[in-house]
Amino acid sequence: MARYTGPSCRQCRREKEKLLLKGERCFTIKCAVDRRAYPPGQHGMRRTKLSNFGLQLREKQKVRRVYGILENQFRNYFVKAAGKTGVTGENLLQMLECRMDNIVYRLGFAPSRKAARQLVRHRHFSVNGRIVDIPSFQVKPNDLIKVRDKSKNLDIIHSSIKEFAQTDELAWLRLNKAALEGELLEVPSRENIPVAANEQLIVELYSK
Repeated sequence: MARYTGPSCRQCRREKEKLLLKGERCFTIKCAVDRRAYPPGQHGMRRTKLSNFGLQLREKQKVRRVYGILENQFRNYFVKAAGKTGVTGENLLQMLECRMDNIVYRLGFAPSRKAARQLVRHRHFSVNGRIVDIPSFQVKPNDLIKVRDKSKNLDIIHSSIKEFAQTDELAWLRLNKAALEGELLEVPSRENIPVAANEQLIVELYSK
């Protein structure tokens, strides 16, 4: 299984904004974006003006890094989104939001998508009573995501729910903290997806 294994803070610095890749650390004084608000590398402090292609590329890279997806998989998502009815950019974000690792993160069971991905791979969750260990698994409306009984005492899950649960702001998810379970009520519309991105730039990039 291919995945990015380099420093997460380097990705945030490259995009010049917080991508919330490291959970709680992103809100402390240790955040690399706050300490060094310029891209990494020896030329990072050089001022550059991006071309239209550069703007499109940076937007694609930002969204890809937010969800922790490598290039080939991201392109496959775009191809599927383009083949569906509706707005391609919105379809793309909806598919990314319905990934199993992202739903686990949105429900507050993990402090970051990277941690959520690891928890899913380690078989700590079930969907409709069946164990799911594939981070890219597409959760569908009315699917019930539960923490398995053997995993209900994990400190990372309880501390994350206490500190980072976001479902108060997301009407398309339902969380039962007592039972450690959640449900996808509906596929979120674009205005309900809390990702600051211009998906139209991604469409333009891949449509060339």
